[in-house]
Amino acid sequence: MFLPDLWPAYYSKAKGCRIWDLDGREYIDVSYMGIGSNVLGYANDEVDMAAKNAIDNGGMSTLNSPEEVYLARELLKLHPWAGGVRYAKAGGEAMALASRIARAYTEKDIILFCGYHGWHDWYLSANLSNKNALKDHHIPGLEPLGVPSGLADTNLPFHYNCIEEFNALVEKYKGQIAAVVMEPIRNDYPKDGFLEKIRETTRRAGIVLVFDEITAGFRLCAGGSHKVLGVEPDIAVFAKGLTNGYPLSAIIGRKDVMEASQGTFISSTFYTERIAFAATLKNVELYQKYKVWEKQNEYGVMVQDGWKRIAKNYGLDIQIGGIPPLGHFSILGKENTLVYKTYFVQEMLKKGYIASNVFYTSYAHSQELIKEYLDNVECVLKKIAEIQKRNENVVSYLEGSVCHSGFGRLN
Repeated sequence: MFLPDLWPAYYSKAKGCRIWDLDGREYIDVSYMGIGSNVLGYANDEVDMAAKNAIDNGGMSTLNSPEEVYLARELLKLHPWAGGVRYAKAGGEAMALASRIARAYTEKDIILFCGYHGWHDWYLSANLSNKNALKDHHIPGLEPLGVPSGLADTNLPFHYNCIEEFNALVEKYKGQIAAVVMEPIRNDYPKDGFLEKIRETTRRAGIVLVFDEITAGFRLCAGGSHKVLGVEPDIAVFAKGLTNGYPLSAIIGRKDVMEASQGTFISSTFYTERIAFAATLKNVELYQKYKVWEKQNEYGVMVQDGWKRIAKNYGLDIQIGGIPPLGHFSILGKENTLVYKTYFVQEMLKKGYIASNVFYTSYAHSQELIKEYLDNVECVLKKIAEIQKRNENVVSYLEGSVCHSGFGRLN
């Protein structure tokens, strides 16, 4: 996905925003920061100490750990509209759990969705009837191999900010819809009351509105992006930034909706494991104490403004998108955008950066670090511009093969 055969795929240590590979080489991570999970930075001392204390006191027991209650209280304090919490270990698993609860509550089958929501059957079933259903929802080319054919037409897509498309689906499947599952924000802000209109329609029709906050949550504020956007769902799902790198996800929801989870079987041995709860509690505390979202936004604006300035200075055609904490870019030209991405990764790696065409900001970054990063970005983009001016192909300067799009959900 980044630099075939040359990317340092495995790490020996990670701290702050720095990574050491198996040969001891040090890099600065200016890409995904733990696939978006390390909002405080790698191996935060206070978070890790909370986890170590949990280990010392027993990470697993026949009894439940009180930390799951303490965390539930914190999540409900951040989201007063909610009245119940369930836990899982991974984001995709939590989305499957949320869809189960919504279907149990409404006793209906169909889900309308917008955005990326994981790998489970309920979601991939969208590609059973239309193999391109997920193409415009961040991950093209996913084959629904192994997904039961009976799930066809139970999960139907609509596009962000396309209220007419949404309304048409609601009308077509009137009385059959269990839930609307969507990311409240990712690349673009809602327009023309998009979220408010969906909220009103779902409330009027008795449809459960589920906000997938796995990526956007704990980026724009402490809690979910919907707090900033001003629209309350019936269920919200968190992972990634909630935990600072520990395996835990949370499903919160209105009390009557969450009560439906008592009537359907949802259970796992490790849902009561203590270590991730302790770490997550400390992460939520520190995220608020340091107002981390302010730094995430500040650094994200710096990065995107820098990309724009550099591209303009050298006459490069560049597309930039994403909310500031989750920025991404694509260079356009006569060659495939993946060629430019591969060359960028290649040259930035030589300069000591784990870089891609994506930058997830964290509290571990700094203004000084970002300024140095942008200086190096300028060197690389200048080379691309010079190659183009000589009417040469950037692909001829690659030291390996072109990266593949893979899970190209930000491209």
